[in-house]
Amino acid sequence: MTVPPPHRDRYDTTALRAAFAARLSVLYGREVPAYTTLVDVAREVNADVLSARGPQAQRLGSVERVTAERHGAIRVGTPAELAAVAGVFGALGMVPVGFYDLRETAAAVPVVSTAFRPVDRDELARNPFRVFTSLLVVDDRRFFTADLAARLREFLSRRTLFPPALLALADRATREGGLDADDAEAFLSAATAAFALSPEPVDRSWYAELSRVSSVAADIGGVTSTHINHLTPRVLDIDELYARMQARGIEMIDEIQGPPRWGGPDLLLRQTSFRALAEPRRFREPDGRISDDTLRVRFGEVEARGLAATPRGRALYDRLLTEPGDATANWRAAAPATERGMLDADLAYFTLAPGSERPDGPVPTTVAELLDGGWAVATPVVYEDFLPASAAGIFRSNLTGDSSRDDESDGAAVDLAWLEGAAGRPIHDPYVLYDAERAASLDAVTAHWGLPTIPALPGDR
Repeated sequence: MTVPPPHRDRYDTTALRAAFAARLSVLYGREVPAYTTLVDVAREVNADVLSARGPQAQRLGSVERVTAERHGAIRVGTPAELAAVAGVFGALGMVPVGFYDLRETAAAVPVVSTAFRPVDRDELARNPFRVFTSLLVVDDRRFFTADLAARLREFLSRRTLFPPALLALADRATREGGLDADDAEAFLSAATAAFALSPEPVDRSWYAELSRVSSVAADIGGVTSTHINHLTPRVLDIDELYARMQARGIEMIDEIQGPPRWGGPDLLLRQTSFRALAEPRRFREPDGRISDDTLRVRFGEVEARGLAATPRGRALYDRLLTEPGDATANWRAAAPATERGMLDADLAYFTLAPGSERPDGPVPTTVAELLDGGWAVATPVVYEDFLPASAAGIFRSNLTGDSSRDDESDGAAVDLAWLEGAAGRPIHDPYVLYDAERAASLDAVTAHWGLPTIPALPGDR
């Protein structure tokens, strides 16, 4: 990813987001060299797919967007830290979307999460940077005893993840829609540095105690700072990327998360990663000595994005992921093999645009008639969000051991409303966003042709 040039008079929100994503990519590539290999292979695969498939390869986004696309992942420990993160990302035009409870997945992790991203389709096309952000649930007694939770809260209260000057610049950028060149440079430098891996020694005994609960808990609450946990490029053929990474001697996790390659349109996400690497870290021993050792925390995830699924499509996706038997055969038996079939069955979201000229046929009364008569053309909506099962599965595939959860103890009542309060702002429902985009496109088509109101698309909420 190329870092945008610094010589401009003013950075608007979009420019700030693009510059931050690029700088973070450079930082992560310097810290985790295998990430640079991953990006290079993804770029090669994308170029080859574009050459082989032509315009069809860009059905879910231009190759420029796909090549530039990244999602990051970070972890924080307290509501105050989440609110500060929300302020920094707000300056980049990124708002929280979705509530993900990773405590309730098969690979239980003691966090709840949201994703900061743009929500406007034009902004997503310009730069779709997203950051999956997880918050440790310290008060969940299934993971943390009262004594450990108290000591963990005390530890977290002593750290400051983001300097006040950075948060002040973020607030101003949000209010004013951007920053002048000098302030933008100060903001970008400080924001990037805030997510760098700290050289501060790790308290070995404290980290080990938290690791016995969860490697993720230790990564959040066992250190004095946060850091970018992974940075994920997007690829057009994830099976080919997986094979090429292995051919280069990069150890990958055991499988690609999500549906198999089954011959029909991909729904939602397919993801994989290379194994977490043993990174050099400094440790403070119980006797006060500083020693050198390694930690396996960070990994290189890559994703292939498919169609945004409706609630009905999501239910089909979830069922097929756990259905016994041959996965490919199951998908072929249960899912339509074409985009139009997905639309007609209300399994995926599509937007409509007017056809090239007004047809001579009868006035349509349904979406199907709009499409069949040439009044409109349909374009699939790319999935912009995340899947908790895949996220937790990749966490577990890369970390040392499962979380320790005592199901006889009480869980914390942490829900969407609680997380909104922690973030200090509303969290958007992804389905509401996709529904609104779909409905607005239908309204635009009927207005363009002067048609009477057509019933909402199948399954509109």
